[in-house]
Amino acid sequence: MASTPELVQIDLAPRMPKPAWLKARAPMGDNYHELKKLARGLGLHTVCESAQCPNIGECWNHRTATFMLLGDICTRRCGFCAVPKGSPGPLDWDEPRRVAEAVAELGLRHTVVTSVNRDDDNLGAARIFAATIAEIRRSTPGCRVEVLIPDFQGDEEALRIVLDAHPDVLNHNTETVPRLYRAVRSGARYGRTLRLLENVKRFSPGTASKSGVMVGLGETVAELLEVFGDLAARGVDILTVGQYLRPSRDHLPIARFYTPEEFSYLKQEALRLGFRHVESGPLVRSSYHAHEQADATAAVRA
Repeated sequence: MASTPELVQIDLAPRMPKPAWLKARAPMGDNYHELKKLARGLGLHTVCESAQCPNIGECWNHRTATFMLLGDICTRRCGFCAVPKGSPGPLDWDEPRRVAEAVAELGLRHTVVTSVNRDDDNLGAARIFAATIAEIRRSTPGCRVEVLIPDFQGDEEALRIVLDAHPDVLNHNTETVPRLYRAVRSGARYGRTLRLLENVKRFSPGTASKSGVMVGLGETVAELLEVFGDLAARGVDILTVGQYLRPSRDHLPIARFYTPEEFSYLKQEALRLGFRHVESGPLVRSSYHAHEQADATAAVRA
């Protein structure tokens, strides 16, 4: 195994400028404005906007978007997330049709669908995921569908409902190392995350599985590599690794910025563990280059 590169600790003073490698272009372009107008017109939410994703301009101009189901209010209060928290309204059973309409109108080839946590109705949330997959298949038969699901509080029936709708890729993010779970992922459990990912392969061996991890929250590289090993042992096919960026002063502080060289090291170490595809970089997010990840793992479903 290659030696771990020396980690340089950075004093993150308030309002410290981001490193050059963390600066994304401002969103613009015809496709960007078209998708934004369409989402507004159909009353849809995108995690690209709600989570303040730095890649929104690039992805939307490639006609790739991540639609967010189940409203825009989350029942959990994770310390890293920009999505609003509170008591959500009732589930919207017409949402799957409207998402499928947007996918068809945009002519998407690869669609990512995620959601807020709805701990008030995990089975209902799973059924809306399944209905969305079915509606997209009906309206745009050639479009691949990736879902980024919550943990459904460990409810295996909810996971089976989603898998029975046959998504091409099922993603559930690990987010951080076990030591930091309580602060970073309110209401989540590391063991529960591993069981969910293990069950993807147990319930639906032909479905590509995926997970993502943020860095810069105070974890060590040794802890990250241990998490990578846990995920590889559960048969996870795709891994994403990106820099945590603080949405506001009310969110968890950044412990430090990782360099591009460190992201390259993490990618190589992850590939050694057997992942079929790894995206590792400062601006990488769960859905970044999602269509390319699906291409890389197409053999899983063959």
